[in-house]
Amino acid sequence: MSKPRPYDDVPGTTVFDERMSRKGYHLNQFCMSLMKPENRARFKADQRAYLAEWAMTDEQKQAVIDRDYNGLLSLGGNIYFLAKIFACDGLSFQYAASTMTGMSEEDYLSMMLSGGRSPEGNRSKSEWK
Repeated sequence: MSKPRPYDDVPGTTVFDERMSRKGYHLNQFCMSLMKPENRARFKADQRAYLAEWAMTDEQKQAVIDRDYNGLLSLGGNIYFLAKIFACDGLSFQYAASTMTGMSEEDYLSMMLSGGRSPEGNRSKSEWK
């Protein structure tokens, strides 16, 4: 078990550090494979068969199938690598981010254009006491 980091308790945030990088190595390599058209075609034709070729955990593979982007982040996925899945599905980064926040794409766009989400309530969990 690794030592806790000061940023581990930031609500709603997964920091992609060296621990997450190790955890998600194969997941992120899979995502990068989708940069090649022939790999995207193979993945689209039979997702489970393509995923079986990767040394990912069953939980990571299921999160890919389910397109559980927040789950993929918690399993070591890097948002910039996960974008390859969005693109493979024909989705914009903006749309995928809106689904991750539970907002409509329009509401997400409006929030981002007005300066982003409020910092209120986004502090360290230890400050909530």
